[in-house]
Amino acid sequence: MRNGRYALAVVAGMLLAAGCASSGSSSPGVPSLAQAAGQDSQPAASRPASDHSASAQGSWAGRAAELHAAAQCIRQHGIPAYADPVLTASGQVYSDSRSIENAPEPVLSAAQQACSTLAAQAGLSPLSEPPAPPQLVQAGVRAAGCMRAHGLPNVVDPTAQSPYTPGHGFGYTASEIPAGGKTSPAFQAAAHACRPLLDAEIRASTLASLGDDG
Repeated sequence: MRNGRYALAVVAGMLLAAGCASSGSSSPGVPSLAQAAGQDSQPAASRPASDHSASAQGSWAGRAAELHAAAQCIRQHGIPAYADPVLTASGQVYSDSRSIENAPEPVLSAAQQACSTLAAQAGLSPLSEPPAPPQLVQAGVRAAGCMRAHGLPNVVDPTAQSPYTPGHGFGYTASEIPAGGKTSPAFQAAAHACRPLLDAEIRASTLASLGDDG
């Protein structure tokens, strides 16, 4: 079922936004993107195609390692359920934003102090998800149509720019939810009737599904 984002998300975004200073230091075992790409002194334009391919693969692997190191730091500093972000073949990064949203503010502060350098190195901003991919939008549109057909006429079709939470699908705005909220008989009846489509939306929003952009 769709879930709204919390006000805590704003705080968490500021605390863990990539590029902020940190009292911690990055792990010496995590390679930089340049190191992981195996760059040498030969100009890129003059390298054989096989060299370009190897360089791209090395860069992807290096960034994946950096993302893992940042996630491991977050887990070790008070958010043990935080899952490794997913790096797609096209370079998009999807992350376990719900674990960040649900963490208490003191825990977020501690994680920021320890992990912001690693997050910056990896290009990880835990609450800044890429636009929703087509398969998620399509699943959301089907679910929204079902909800409208079952008594919730204000539910709108999501787009690539609509907010969503990995593993939880798109959020509802206040205007889409009937009086009485999600516990109201009207909402519960629609959700029951549309359960297969809502579940399909959730499956399309999991990190595993978001990571499959090949």
